[in-house]
Amino acid sequence: MSPISATPEAPRRPLNSPAWRRASAVCCVGLLMLLGACSSTKVGPGQYRVQSGDTLTKIARQHNTTVSELMRLNNLSNPNRIAKGQVLRVDSKSRAAAPAPSQKAPPTPAASAAALRNIKLAWPADGTITRRYNGSSSKGITIVNKAGTPVRAAAAGSVVYAGNRLRGYGNLVIVQHSGDFLSIYAHNSRMLVKEGQKVTQGQQLAEMGSTDRQGPALYFELRHRGQPVDPSGALPPR
Repeated sequence: MSPISATPEAPRRPLNSPAWRRASAVCCVGLLMLLGACSSTKVGPGQYRVQSGDTLTKIARQHNTTVSELMRLNNLSNPNRIAKGQVLRVDSKSRAAAPAPSQKAPPTPAASAAALRNIKLAWPADGTITRRYNGSSSKGITIVNKAGTPVRAAAAGSVVYAGNRLRGYGNLVIVQHSGDFLSIYAHNSRMLVKEGQKVTQGQQLAEMGSTDRQGPALYFELRHRGQPVDPSGALPPR
């Protein structure tokens, strides 16, 4: 079941009412399960999931290969640009791993593309985009900047989750928007909002950090009815 399907059609009850809190809890539990499933994709023979603290050199040494060979197998252009949770091919005989982030993203499903016309996003943080949505190995975008950089709401909505109970996402904030959209903000150092709080577009939610990753960055994801969608269609040019 999509986590959205358990929420009220519209937030007509006060956000501090028992009914709304129960609905938000159901929504969050469902979403956390969905996100957890996304981060636990099975690793096949000849593949390796990047762990915290890994480097391409370390992985090459562990699998008796070379950095250049790993870059060739995984279509990597930068040996320093690997992320925790990313699945790499370590054996040329193994089946292909998920496409590298630099590859062209697959087309957004027509239904999701149409839905994007109903939401206009603002950039959630300043910084350098090091990883974009590609629909497979990356279901969001990663923005790198210095620790403490403001993380802001991409659109107005209500905070339905603020916590760190999902491994791999660190301090995580989830905001529910109209039109069955959720936005996800991960790896924060400090969260400045609470569950049930209404936020406006551009309002600061957190400070950029490095919880559950190496180096400060924001991982931002947009979901429509529980499914990741490419947020670039709703973000201004950059």
